[in-house]
Order: sequence, then C-alpha cells, then structure tokens
Amino acid sequence: MKVALPISLSEEERQTLTSWSRGRSTPARLVLRAKIILAAAAGVRNKDIAEECGTSKPTVARWRTRFAKLRLAGIERDASRPGRTPAISGKVVEEILRKTTQEKPSGATHWSTRTMAQEVGVSKATVQRVWSSHGLKPHLHKTFKVSNDPQFAEKLWDVVGLYLNPPEHALVLSCDEKSQIQALDRTQKSLPMVPGRCGTLTHDYIRHGTTTLFAALNVAEGVVIGECMPRHRHQEWIKFLKRIDAATDPALDLHLIVDNYATHKHPKVRRWLARHPRFHMHFTPTSSSWMNLVERWFRDLTDKRLRRGTFRSVPQLIQAIEDYIDHHNNTGKGFQWTAKAEAILEKVRRARATLDKTSSV
Repeated sequence: MKVALPISLSEEERQTLTSWSRGRSTPARLVLRAKIILAAAAGVRNKDIAEECGTSKPTVARWRTRFAKLRLAGIERDASRPGRTPAISGKVVEEILRKTTQEKPSGATHWSTRTMAQEVGVSKATVQRVWSSHGLKPHLHKTFKVSNDPQFAEKLWDVVGLYLNPPEHALVLSCDEKSQIQALDRTQKSLPMVPGRCGTLTHDYIRHGTTTLFAALNVAEGVVIGECMPRHRHQEWIKFLKRIDAATDPALDLHLIVDNYATHKHPKVRRWLARHPRFHMHFTPTSSSWMNLVERWFRDLTDKRLRRGTFRSVPQLIQAIEDYIDHHNNTGKGFQWTAKAEAILEKVRRARATLDKTSSV
C-alpha cells in the first residue's frame, strides 16, 4: 500500500500557510493548497483531506508531494508546462524562411502561401503561421531610393537647417510644381456610402484636360501661395516667382527650397534671381523629394480633394484647387520638421552599406 509523504512544518511555514488559507484576497487555488498542506501536517489522510476540501485525492497527493520537495515555493506558483509539441520541425521552418527570403519561385516574382506550401510539402495554413510569427509579408513591398547626390550631406544640412533654425527677418518657402493634374469625369454617377457599403466610383473616366499647380508653402505659418498654369516651363516658373514677390513682405528675405528640376536652374531664371537679391535658392539632394515639405501638402490635396473628385472641365478643376487652398490657408497650421540631420545621415549610411553588401553577394 502506497503511504503518503509525512509533512512537518516550521513555525514560519505554518504562519504563512494559515495566512494564505484565510486570506480574502488570496487566489482560490492557493487557499486550497494551503488548506491541503495544513491538514496533511496534522496527520489527516489524503482521502479525508479530499473530502474535507471538496477536491480529488490525486490533487491532494500532488500538492503534498510538491510541498515536500519544494516547500512554500512549490505550491505558491504553478509548475511550468512543456506546451504543445510543434506540428512541424524546426528544419521545415528554417527551410520556409530561407526560401522566402533568399529564393524566388519559378515563373513568379514572389511566393504565395500556396506556392510555398507546394514547394516545401506542408499546408498553406502552416506557411501562413510561419510567415506571421516572423513578420514576413511576401505579397507586399515598399519603394525606396537612396540619393546618389555627391553633395547630399551639404544640401541636407542646408535644407534641414532652414527648417529647424530659420533665419531672422526672412520667410522659408517650400516650393514645387504638381504637374499634369487631370480633370477627370466619371462615366457614370457615383453611388453614395450607406451602412454596410462604401462609396463607389467607376473605374473608367473621361479626360477633359490638365493643369499644373505651382505652390509655395510658408513652412512657419502653413500658408500656401498657389497658382495654376497650363504648362510648367521656365516662363511659368518666373511668373510664379513674381507672384511670390508680390504676395510677400518686400522687407523680408525669401529662402526657397526647391528640387533639381531643370526649370529651376534655367539661365533666364538665374538672371531674374540676380535682379532680385532677396530670393535665395536652396536645392534638395537628388531623389530626395521627401525633404521638400510642400510635397506633404500636395499629398493632402490629392487625398482630400482630387482623387475622388469629378471635374467636367479644366476651369472647374482649377476652381476646386483654389477653393482648397483658401480653405487650407484659413484653417491650416505651420509644418514642424523634427528629424535631425545627423539621424538622417546615419540612416543613409546604413542604407548604402546594405546596398553595397547586397550588390557584392
């Protein structure tokens, strides 16, 4: 006959167990375990303890044994459990990860759950679980471009310096053109949004012409000077510079942040700037449109006014753009640049090092 392990308690252990067995805020499972050990220490049999505490005899035996081996720590916390045995081996997981990150399927640019499942010999649900647990999404990709401008650092310090520490008695204007804005008319009426269904637009459209928006964003105040023109040559750029000249305080210097579009560097533009010394041009590095804050405003214009708009003529499109500019100037706020030049340069260095490492493989 199997005999239960005898339990003897020190005075400190008895006080602790008594406190646990009577505690109102003590977890119920710990209260039960404390009562079992106190009864076992009093010489009560497992069968009688089980009846008294309203539990099973194996439960009483388990906690009596745990206490005999580990004392108070053995009953205060549950024992660790091994968990479920993995459905697939670690080698299969490694193979899925290797193929996903280092190989491409034949006849395709990226893996799907089905093609990978067929390749490795597992279910597509298993592939999906492996991808999810490792943060892999082969069906998605992001675009990027690391600038190869040899003067990247100098231009970066120049532009970011204007954003973070603008000069006194001057305005910092972020300028650019949004070209080829199309006046698109839908071929059928759009259906409104109702509960359970989003709004709809026909996938096809009728073109009624295009316009180009010249815009100058006052970074500090968020105010936009804008004008729509049919084309975007150096003649239109000079015309817009005259518009900026007339719309700003003549006592202030103007620091214009622009990209490297040839129109901005045309000889006639340079001669005009030479005759207007309060204009100071600052060029962003090549392939760095994200550095020009007016691009952020262009994105808002597209999302909020143009993409879902319906325009039956170019004048109607221009009127919509002008109305958006007026509304923005009445309600908008200044743009605040937060990224430090040192942090940007460090990210660019890491990106270039990664590209160099990849190209050498």
